Amino acid sequence: MNAWLAPVQRALDGLPRQLPVFFRDDDAGWEDARLFHLLDLFRLHRMPIDLAVIPDAVTPTLARQLVERRSEAGGTIGLHQHGKAHRNHEPVGRPCEFGPARRPADIHADLLAGRARLTELLGSALDPVFTPPWNRCSKDTGYALLDLEFSALSRDRTAESLALPGLLELPITVDWFARRSGVRVLPLELGAGLARAFTDLGPVGIMLHHAVTEPDDFHRLEQLLALLAGHPMVRPFPMMSLVAERVVAS
Repeated sequence: MNAWLAPVQRALDGLPRQLPVFFRDDDAGWEDARLFHLLDLFRLHRMPIDLAVIPDAVTPTLARQLVERRSEAGGTIGLHQHGKAHRNHEPVGRPCEFGPARRPADIHADLLAGRARLTELLGSALDPVFTPPWNRCSKDTGYALLDLEFSALSRDRTAESLALPGLLELPITVDWFARRSGVRVLPLELGAGLARAFTDLGPVGIMLHHAVTEPDDFHRLEQLLALLAGHPMVRPFPMMSLVAERVVAS
């Protein structure tokens, strides 16, 4: 057992019941070679993964390859909308594509245009889930998502819930590239963060960014996947399966 994974192993071993876990990888449309390497790792360990796809960045060729991989994976690859252009529209403060600086009509129009492009390229493989770039968006975005019949919104767990009936929220619990004071956390800190998340007993969402994933990251990720895939207290889910389960529960 690698030292960074030891607390994760202990946390999983101490769980009183199975824990739902999902992985969300952002920015499909960028760095295709790394994206396919990531998908190969998940296929090797038979773990589900959801891809947040940038409408303006995805090419017809990439879209066709993703649909083919999704079909071959038997439903363990999810595809959903990630903004429109992954472009910052905030004049000051933190970057946000769908933030308070934008008019509701412009937000609605971008969401609609992004979904139309992905529907054209991905067809029925597109899930009614939305991940905003930089993991934040305004409440007006939530209203637009409801109007466009999206089922779920996924952001960071630190974002205040929009509390909109009919729009489920699937927050990310652990950022693989988390930073503290602007410096990326070390592997031991990442392992400790994963262990803390696994003791909360709620669905644990792990966020990846394949475009900035380096060889050492892929190596550690493979170690984590091997642990999770073989642990009896872990229930890996695609995001849409979690949506369906929570709709039934409500």
